[in-house]
Amino acid sequence: MRWNAQAVSLLLLAAVAHATVVGKPIEYREGNTVLEGYVAFEDSVQGKRPGVIVVPDWMGPSDFSRGRADELARMGYIALSADVYGKGVRPKNADEAMKQSSFYKGNRPLLKARIKAALETLLKQQQTDATHVAAIGYCFGGLAALELARSGAPIVGVVTFHGGLDTPTPQDAKQIKAKVLALHGADDPFVTADQVAAFEKEMREAGVDWQLLKYSGAVHAFAVPTAGNDNSKGAAYNERAARRSWQAMKDFFAEIFK
Repeated sequence: MRWNAQAVSLLLLAAVAHATVVGKPIEYREGNTVLEGYVAFEDSVQGKRPGVIVVPDWMGPSDFSRGRADELARMGYIALSADVYGKGVRPKNADEAMKQSSFYKGNRPLLKARIKAALETLLKQQQTDATHVAAIGYCFGGLAALELARSGAPIVGVVTFHGGLDTPTPQDAKQIKAKVLALHGADDPFVTADQVAAFEKEMREAGVDWQLLKYSGAVHAFAVPTAGNDNSKGAAYNERAARRSWQAMKDFFAEIFK
């Protein structure tokens, strides 16, 4: 049977149309703590594929973080939206989120353990190519993703979207095996110029393969649509920075996952 280009194109389009993202909650543990994440993958993709951990912002698992996992699944990856706080622990407002995130910022070993548990869970999924795993994170989640890298975890890349860059143990950067991409709002008042400079120094002295991209006119939370649009509050959505940063992540993945 002979195939022409048009027939092949129609078949590929039909396959895409019938492809389905499988997304479902997944329970796992860190010590005695039960965590509830969300795993997503494309059922039309055969065999193993790169894996991506998605670490949510300080509000914890949400429609946004699950949506990011779904989008990564449509791109051909398997993605796990992680849970740092524990099953059922979901901040209802900024005050509760500040309390939860501050606790883990002050206990970096526990934070690392929680993200390592997510990594171990992702590695156990039959679809995951264990040699090609990365982590991305938003705000507090970006800080957590960096701490996973600083722990020496066997991941090949980290991407932070307006993430915290500080650490009490910069010497741990010598353990980083991953390439690092930090996507930063140039006008972010919560991640200070001093913290950015310290991050650059940390990465440079540890010999890490790193990039830092700054987006003009962008403040904290620039990639989160629900952050509003008032830059004077220090956190606001910026469509241009969100679009450019997502493309930067895609280009980064094309390099580290090739």
